[in-house]
Amino acid sequence: MTHRVEGVGVGFRIEMADALIEREPPEIDWLELHPENYMQRGGGFTDSLARARERWPFATHGLTMCFGNTAPFERSYLDPLRAFLRDLETPWHSDHLCFGAADGRMAHDLLPLPFTEEAVANCVQRFTEARDALDITLAFENVSYYAPQSEDGLVEADFVREVLERADGRMLFDVNNLYVNSQNFGFDPLAYIDRIPLERVVQIHVAGHLIEDEHLRIDTHGEPIGDGVYVLLERVLERTGPVPVLLERDNNIPPLDVLLDEVRRLRAIYDRATPKATRATRSTPARGEPVGAAAPVRAGGRP
Repeated sequence: MTHRVEGVGVGFRIEMADALIEREPPEIDWLELHPENYMQRGGGFTDSLARARERWPFATHGLTMCFGNTAPFERSYLDPLRAFLRDLETPWHSDHLCFGAADGRMAHDLLPLPFTEEAVANCVQRFTEARDALDITLAFENVSYYAPQSEDGLVEADFVREVLERADGRMLFDVNNLYVNSQNFGFDPLAYIDRIPLERVVQIHVAGHLIEDEHLRIDTHGEPIGDGVYVLLERVLERTGPVPVLLERDNNIPPLDVLLDEVRRLRAIYDRATPKATRATRSTPARGEPVGAAAPVRAGGRP
């Protein structure tokens, strides 16, 4: 059976699992889950996942790998994860370009990295090690942060590009995180996009954020998607072509009909920004097929 992750999906959360499975809304093309919530578990989690797999393909997004950590990976984590990903038939796995642990203690947060050569080298080594151990296409996500990491916010884009190219990696581009950082630190998100090798993007995240005041936006995954994020998503899709888009909602999860309204708006943007003629040239691969090789070159920008 061929599993293709394409179009618009939502995060598979246990709070909404019954409603999704019962209704099977046609607006949703695929689902994403966090393996840490399902690995080596039984009961309702296993049952819900098995039922959902009968209807949708899945991609996976990790919470604990954190490619900026310095401690070695533990085989007790990587081995079960590899088995879980293979059983789920996910076309790729992703985690975060950040650090989340030090001296054996987990921060339970996604903390930003210094944009230094030392951090690049460490991330490249960790990313490569994880990819080899998991034997799967691997991607990392850009994260939000709330203390300036450089006087120039665009330095992050150079950092991301350097890790991507030196690790020969793939990227999960979180448009909401870019928008939040650009608003909090006053840089042009379109200039950031110009510096990213977009042919390496295999997936896009969008989410809502909290506007604390005019100078502070917080990535909460608990609010409706903001208009600025929708606009930025369309600009990204115009450049990447038909990369699958995932709506993240982890907190204050609304009724399914409310969530589907956001999915429909995302679908309208996706269809407008990626005409059908371009989708055939960059179809998201099934597991084991090359990723990104068929990215179309678009006038005025990178593939």
